[in-house]
Formats: sequence, structure tokens, C-alpha cells
Amino acid sequence: MYQVKTYNAIAQRGLDELTADYQVNQEGAAVDAYMIRSVDLHDHHFPDSLKVIARCGAGFNNIPLHVASEKGIAVFNTPGGNANAVKELIIAMMIATNRNLIGAAEWSAQAAPGADITLRTEKQKTQFKGQEILGKRLAVIGLGHVGSLVANAAVDLGMDVIGYDPYLSVESAWNLSRDIKRAGTIAEAIKGADFVTVHVPKNEETTGLIGVPEFNEMKPTAVLLNYSRLGIVDNAAAVKVLANDQLRHYCTDFSDEQILDNDKVTITPHIGGSTGEAEANCSLLAAREIMEFLENGNTVNAVNLPNVKMPFASPYRITVIHRNIPNMLGQITTVLAGAGLNIENLVNRAKDDYAYTMVDVDRLDQAVVAALEEIDAVSRVRLIVKEG
Repeated sequence: MYQVKTYNAIAQRGLDELTADYQVNQEGAAVDAYMIRSVDLHDHHFPDSLKVIARCGAGFNNIPLHVASEKGIAVFNTPGGNANAVKELIIAMMIATNRNLIGAAEWSAQAAPGADITLRTEKQKTQFKGQEILGKRLAVIGLGHVGSLVANAAVDLGMDVIGYDPYLSVESAWNLSRDIKRAGTIAEAIKGADFVTVHVPKNEETTGLIGVPEFNEMKPTAVLLNYSRLGIVDNAAAVKVLANDQLRHYCTDFSDEQILDNDKVTITPHIGGSTGEAEANCSLLAAREIMEFLENGNTVNAVNLPNVKMPFASPYRITVIHRNIPNMLGQITTVLAGAGLNIENLVNRAKDDYAYTMVDVDRLDQAVVAALEEIDAVSRVRLIVKEG
């Protein structure tokens, strides 16, 4: 029986996906898996029994990945689970900005009690005259799960779409409309665009991705949207170009003191993925990731380990999370050979400082697990018995 502990409110759809072999929030039980959303785990004490953390969402800044790797804990996110929700919000914000919907609604709400809004509107509505998005140019920076959906939806709405993504995957490329142009640089993508939307993960390369040089390439009538992460856009630079009328408007899902109380900035309270459907999708993916890892050892969508998936055809599988250093595979296979185990299948891949090895063998030998655990650079060893 596997034990799962949840933090935050996890959608019931994901909990229902767990099979009868899983118990949720069993008091006093040794926990095998965490299913979380936004809880901050940086100062958290991880129990030795914990093997996997699944984050119901795309971001994982609330999880100390290096600590998890050191303790041999696989960490997963759920990419694409909330992609449609974010896509719809991006489309909504482009329309709302171009049609001055927020300002118009606020103006109407300030009418005196009993005032005839219809008559007032007929006289004063010209201040809210907007533009249609049909035929406007949209630059999409990052064409992953969300960016590709945004780009395709914009094409369907009659927009002229150009995308930039130096790391475009084959899967994402297959999903893109043939009407989407591809830029070789960010500058090429954003030059002349009416809207610029960024959909990239936050890392050293993307922090400050949209800054002074990029603002200098944009049209002064352009609208910028950041629904990826705080820090992707240089907010200090954004405030300056807005004040100098070098940018028309900035929409973001991430509040920051620098952009508060600015008529040219629309801040939504981190609601990009906040729909019932998105929360259900993410919890479902998280539950499946937990089961796939605990029962088969596969690490598709892991963020601190390489993506590994291997058919489980042998009676037993040994998985090893270890440092990415020379001769680790040699040490592992030497232990197996010394025990007389026949290796029927093996995969070994690395990601940054850590690597993951899965070995399928023909028979059980608990002493092998103990011997592998004695290797200095090994974080965790698991023996999985194939069901049936």
C-alpha cells in the first residue's frame, strides 16, 4: 500500500484516479508521495520514506530541487495541464485591452444611482472606442504547451502570428498551424507586433528576457503580456517605457511593487491556471505521474531527473538516483554482475548534476540493493517487483 499526503486543496478528479493501492492522508503512515500545489517546501523536512513529489501545475519554484535530488526524491510537474486556461486568459486580455473593456466597466460602475447609463454612454462612449484584433500582429515568445495554443487560437481569430522558440520540440512543431511564421530572433519576432506574449520557463537564460533592448524594438502602440513568471519581464524598464509612451499597455499575472497603481498596467492575481478544469487536469496528471513512478520507475515530466520511460517486461526492476559523475554506470553493473544477476534491459540518462539508471533483472537479490546504497554518489535505490 502506497501512502500519499496532500498539501493545499487538490482537485478530487486526481484523488479519484489513484487506485486501491493508494491511501491519502493516512494519519501516522510513512509517506511515499506528496501531491501539492503552491505550498512552499523550501524549509520543509522531508521524511526518509518520501520518494516522489508531484506539483499540480507547471511551476516548481516552491520546491527545493537540489535538496530533493540529494535525498533521492523525484519531482514532477504537470506541463500542459492548465495550458488551455492560460490560453483563454491571454486571448481575453488581448480583447479586453484593445476594446478598453476594463476602463469602460469601471466608468459605468461609477454612475450615480438611477442614472441612465444608456444615454450617458451614447454621449461619452467615444472615449472607450477600441480596436479589433482581427488582422493585428501577435508575437509569441515560447511555443511550448501554452504558447502553441495561444498562437493557434490567434490564427483562428484572424491574427497575423509570428513565433520565436529556439528550443521548439518536434511535438510542439507538429501542433502548430502552418500559418504561423517563425522568427530567428526575439527582435525579429517583436518588431512591428501589436501584441507580444511570453510563454517561457523561468531560469537564468530567461530572467529579464524582455528588457530595454526588446522594448526598443517594439511599437509604441504595442501591448505586452506576461503570464509566464515574475522576472521574465524587466518591470523597471517596463514602467519607464510606459511613462515615455514607448509601450501602450502591460498585462501580467504577477504583482510587483514597481508596477502597482499604474493606469497602463493591468495586473491579474495569478489566475492564469485558476479554472476548475485546469485544477482537475493538473491533479489527474499528478496522480498518474505518482503511480507511474512508484509502480514502474518511469520519470516522464520529472523536473530534477531526466525523462526516462522503459518497458517493464522483466520480473524485477532496480532504479538508482545518483550523482552525474564518471564511472557510476560501471559501479552499478559491477555490483549486479558480482551477484550473478542477468541484466535484461538498462537505461541510464543524466540531467545536470544528477542521473537516473533503471535496470531490469531476472531474479531478486535484496543484497544487491544494500550494496548499491553503499556507493557514495547514490541518493536512493529502489527495487520494484512487476505486478502479475
